[in-house]
Amino acid sequence: MTLQPFHLAFPVEDLAATRRFYGDLMGCPEGRSSESWVDFDFFGHQIVAHLAPGSAVHRNPVDGDQVPVPHFGIVLDWAGFHALADRLGAANVRFEIAPHVRFAGEAGEQGTMFLFDPSGNALEFKAMRNPQNLFAKD
Repeated sequence: MTLQPFHLAFPVEDLAATRRFYGDLMGCPEGRSSESWVDFDFFGHQIVAHLAPGSAVHRNPVDGDQVPVPHFGIVLDWAGFHALADRLGAANVRFEIAPHVRFAGEAGEQGTMFLFDPSGNALEFKAMRNPQNLFAKD
């Protein structure tokens, strides 16, 4: 099966801050844009930031963490996950949930980290210890 790029549109408060975060800090190339939206190449997927102030974040417990909901992100390879964590740490990014291993010793063992973009959208970056277990039940 060939993996197809997903498309996600999400609300932001400020396009300039969004460009700095996704473009400059995260290294996502910018695509098309207007006065009210901008799209980015998010690790081969299309995300579109739309000016739409006001959003709420809830939290659910997952393996000892209070995970922000809604959230989106990407599953990276193990080395890519650690390289991104190091880059974000060096940039003094505030992690909502610091990089760590979740579900240790289980089929779903993964590195995970959460942070918020400048508009309060929660992002998760993860890497599976065994990538073939991404959808494993146990």
